[in-house]
Amino acid sequence: MGRRRRTAPVAPLPQRDGVDPVRIRLPADPEGAWPTVRDHLVERFGTAVGVAKVEAMLRDGRFVSAEGPVAADEPYTAGRLLWFHRDFAAEERVPFEVGIVHRDERVVIADKPHFLATTPRGRHITETALARLRRDLGLSALQPAHRIDRMTAGLVLFVVRPEDRGAYQTLFRDRRVRKEYEAVAPYDPGVALPVAVRSRIEKVRGVLAAREVPGMPNSESRIELLEHRGGLGRYRLVPSTGRTHQLRVHMNRLGLPILNDPLYPEVRDVQDAEPEGGADYSRPLQLLARSLEFIDPVTGRACGFESRRSLAAW
Repeated sequence: MGRRRRTAPVAPLPQRDGVDPVRIRLPADPEGAWPTVRDHLVERFGTAVGVAKVEAMLRDGRFVSAEGPVAADEPYTAGRLLWFHRDFAAEERVPFEVGIVHRDERVVIADKPHFLATTPRGRHITETALARLRRDLGLSALQPAHRIDRMTAGLVLFVVRPEDRGAYQTLFRDRRVRKEYEAVAPYDPGVALPVAVRSRIEKVRGVLAAREVPGMPNSESRIELLEHRGGLGRYRLVPSTGRTHQLRVHMNRLGLPILNDPLYPEVRDVQDAEPEGGADYSRPLQLLARSLEFIDPVTGRACGFESRRSLAAW
């Protein structure tokens, strides 16, 4: 008999600007440190946003359980689920649209522009492909099956129905999707191509650039030269694995850093190419997720999709 799949509890708050509410589970409190819900929330969030802010959110009914708004003086109950919406800082709109390559009742194949994050993270919340697509397509349950870097343009597979997400995520986890990228970088006739680059890549949380370290390889990319002119080359990149910044790291290792890369070979800006006045949209990273090929896990059909974007430097 198969294992019963758990379903996530339904949030009692609707999405806001295409972004889900935050869900928290009240932790165990064996020493009775939090007599009331307020006591825990103040300790948990007070340092980050201020005690007065937490208390104001409680007064305004912004912390919600399945039964409704939570009062500050309610007795603390470990394991209880609460939801709330964060206050989003104003975000500069990324002035490029998300393209749609394919849409059916199961998936949306989006053609993401440069500079737009795939999912909410850090200071990019409402200006993400996921939030935009949820709003624009009216698909509140839409979720990505994988992600590509904010600085990379190209194809991302989103799943329409929650019950299908695991099947499509498994395709990427088990490396049953052929992903092909295109890049523009310096041309060096001394670099023998095609080549398979293998190395161990580690990405430390809070550090912008990933790095190669000694040890068993955990990443592999095939790199081919398609054509060259004027000191630049156009390259086909086929990753077998999906480490953070893998293709950028491997191109840099060959001495062929991708054009306009703000992190490799050197970190040019600690804000990931966003100076104080905002992003420099005139210098997109010349990396494009060109194609996706896979056997659809629901229909069993072979699928292939191609980005309609091109790299400006070529």
